[in-house]
Amino acid sequence: MQTLGVPFLLFWLIWGHSCALGGKVNKHKPWIETSYHGVITENMDTVLLDPPLVALDKDAPVPYAGEICAFKIYGQDVPFEAVVLNRTSGEGVLRASSSVDCEIQKEYTFIIQAYDCGAGPSGADWKKSHKAVVHIQVDDVNEFSPVFREPLYKASVIEGKIYDSILQVEAWDQDCSPQYSQICNYEIVTAGTPFAIDRNGNIRNTERLSYDKQQSYKIMVTAFDCGQKRAKEDVAVHIDVKPICKPGWQGWNKRVDYEPGTGSKQLFPKMHLETCGGPLSGVRAMVELQTNHIGKGCDRETYSEKSLQKLCGAASGSTDLLPAPSPSTNWTASLLTDSGRDSDLIYRFDGRQAANVPDHVVPQNLTDQFTVATWMKHGPSPGLRAEKETLLCNSDKTEMNRHHYSLYVHNCRLVFLLRRDFTQVDTFRPAEFHWKLEQICDKEWHYYVINVEFPAVTLFVDGVTYEPYLVTDDWPIHTSKIDTQLTVGACWQGGEVATPRFTQYFHGSLSGLTIRPGRIETQKVISCLQACKEGLDINSLESLAKDIKFHFNPAQSVLVVEGEDVDSINTAMTKVSYINSRQFPTPGLRRLHITTTVQCFGEDTCLSIPDIKAVVMVLPPSEPRITITGSNRLVRPASDLQGPLGVAPFKELHITSTVMKGDSFGGFHRPGVMEVMHNLDYCDILVIGEELNPERESLEIHHNALLGKHLDATNSTSGISIYGVDSMAHYEQALRQVRYKNWRPATLSDRRFRLTCSELNGRYTSNEFNLEVSVLHHSAPVEHVNHMAAQSQYMRPVHHPLMIHTFNSHMSGTAPPAATVVIVVCIAALVVIVVIGVYRIHTTHQEGSREDEDEVKDPEVDWDNSALTITVNPMENIKGAQALDGGVKEENREEEEDEEDEEQVGGMTSAESDNSDEDEEEEEEREEVKKRKQRGKLEWDSSSITY
Repeated sequence: MQTLGVPFLLFWLIWGHSCALGGKVNKHKPWIETSYHGVITENMDTVLLDPPLVALDKDAPVPYAGEICAFKIYGQDVPFEAVVLNRTSGEGVLRASSSVDCEIQKEYTFIIQAYDCGAGPSGADWKKSHKAVVHIQVDDVNEFSPVFREPLYKASVIEGKIYDSILQVEAWDQDCSPQYSQICNYEIVTAGTPFAIDRNGNIRNTERLSYDKQQSYKIMVTAFDCGQKRAKEDVAVHIDVKPICKPGWQGWNKRVDYEPGTGSKQLFPKMHLETCGGPLSGVRAMVELQTNHIGKGCDRETYSEKSLQKLCGAASGSTDLLPAPSPSTNWTASLLTDSGRDSDLIYRFDGRQAANVPDHVVPQNLTDQFTVATWMKHGPSPGLRAEKETLLCNSDKTEMNRHHYSLYVHNCRLVFLLRRDFTQVDTFRPAEFHWKLEQICDKEWHYYVINVEFPAVTLFVDGVTYEPYLVTDDWPIHTSKIDTQLTVGACWQGGEVATPRFTQYFHGSLSGLTIRPGRIETQKVISCLQACKEGLDINSLESLAKDIKFHFNPAQSVLVVEGEDVDSINTAMTKVSYINSRQFPTPGLRRLHITTTVQCFGEDTCLSIPDIKAVVMVLPPSEPRITITGSNRLVRPASDLQGPLGVAPFKELHITSTVMKGDSFGGFHRPGVMEVMHNLDYCDILVIGEELNPERESLEIHHNALLGKHLDATNSTSGISIYGVDSMAHYEQALRQVRYKNWRPATLSDRRFRLTCSELNGRYTSNEFNLEVSVLHHSAPVEHVNHMAAQSQYMRPVHHPLMIHTFNSHMSGTAPPAATVVIVVCIAALVVIVVIGVYRIHTTHQEGSREDEDEVKDPEVDWDNSALTITVNPMENIKGAQALDGGVKEENREEEEDEEDEEQVGGMTSAESDNSDEDEEEEEEREEVKKRKQRGKLEWDSSSITY
């Protein structure tokens, strides 16, 4: 506390004394300074005031009136109190009444007044001083550590570049004062890094970074406040080094694997375009799927041309001029085929091959309306003036060299020639139609369809219409009796030369060359026939930005995406997908090619984006295993083969298809078999051995068996071919109704057939199912009696309603006379029954059809259900046994055994049968016959007969 001046003190003492002498009354108010300034350290209670807190009163030294009793503070929520230290001197002190925190409030301002003690001890008539203003400042204590604003900092730099600042880290402090709340320094804790940091938190690299040397860095940074208090937790900073920015697509894979049957698959799910920060006004990307190395240019169905036309709903009546070589279509056998093309039937012409189409195949009724269609791949011909290259030509077979109609290529122009026959109107008619198209010589596959509605001719190339750019007129051809020759791959020159020969050979590849007389093809069918099963696609069209524009070509092998914003383009490109809808697609690679054009403001092009080349690898599908099962031997009486319906050799046929599927269970890969349903496209029944003799036998299928199915059939002396894309179930139904008839079976012992089926034009083929039809010729009754004493023969039992039951009876060397008589009587009765049964069978076959009767399954001997089951004497001679069950080995009758064979025959052992009484047996037999008649079948069982 400061010391008061001597003169001032003397004045107050003299004045106070005089007042006391004059009277003891409280005449004056206390006096204090008008303002005070104080400082308090947070969390402390003492306030340092300037000037000190002293109140004076002129009534001093009068007791009470001249003394100071209190200081009062006025203010809301002021955490201070004033205390009087000396009532006489008026000294006081200001201190905190509660905790003072700088972080909560840095300054306080309030009012203070001094009160004297009044006129007497009671404190009455007290007086208060004027109001003084007190300003208190709270001093800070460095109690908080710096804290970083982010838990992790990330940045990226381009290699080879020195940065003034890569990124800035920032820390803060909760202390209230500038000294302790400000961050005065940052420091990199991690040693040996090529980075430095300044006092503002800016990190820079101290040397040029190399992407090849190190792709990323992780450094730890700490901070200090101005009181040199360090952050409790350091912060991590990740810095990625990027290669020198090169504009282009990033985040794509060079190979994308496609699993068959998975639908649509994204090609570039993480793809984005790096523009190196340049402002762009537009981006145009073109994605091209290149599949020209596959079959006819992409993954199409590889069924036969006729099957494809039926699938696409084309009108019937077309003639395939380039069918697969077979006994009935042998004119293409000498042509070169392009193998290894996923069973696509492609013929390659190198300028030396051609084929004459047989006259019985050539359409004879070409009217004013017809269609010519073909797949063609053709390149430019050598030389400036190339020769004509003929795809199809109909010319005079002999004498003259007139071309009636032809389709040829000349100097990359497609020309269709049509010379009509002479009519009553002898005038010029349109004769040659020319098209000049790039597709003709681009060495790619294209589908050409020429629709003739004379005099108009329209060309479709891959479903797009093209009108002829040139039409040439000519005179009609005068009618003559000269035969014509239709050729493929060249033109036949039969006249005007010494030796008839081919000319104007074609160089290129052809497939599916057809002529349909009488009507033209529709646009819908043409589009279906040339449609690809694979292509590009875009997923989630609704999620694309509004400024995105996209366009597909008709085959969906080219996709163009345009947009103004790079982010929108990136999003669109991630949705580009590959799809293949074939059940068994062609495995192998498909090339992808992406070209990109970038436009800047006010410029045509500002960045050069490198092209992308990638591949889609279509993985091999799970190949189906087509299996044909059923009885492989059929035994029928000769009378069955002579019947009006013959026999159905494949009545019990079953066709199944399975694939091997791998599944993972418990970490192990286990293959499993799964049955799949798919189509077949042909089944061939081939006669093994001598071909059919039309004079005495036939193998045929009734037209009604194909109704309601996508099936056709052709037959010859070599067999039957059922073809068309249809389900396995429909093929089963059709094959079961194939009939074999032989109206002269006397010399026939058996007929053998081989059945095979195919999917995708032979890409997947079934097993070879062999079937033998054995003919049962009945022997005369006397032979059975004469062979009665022959050795017993063992034959395998066959358990079916209609059976041949035999077993091994071991008889003693000498039979008693009584037993011999009994046996003779039994055999005689049995022979009579057999003769009656055969007659009943013959009568039954003559009276009714066997269409609706159930066939009997048996892998060895199969008799058709009839009204009677025949049980043959087991003591027949070896010849009879061989006729029934080809090749049963002979057993020595002289071999003596003590034990009897108890082979089961119709539910009874041979011992039980032998012990039966003859009369009881005949009675049981009659009852059994009656019961079987009531059920609509006459069945004889060996269990009711004693041998």
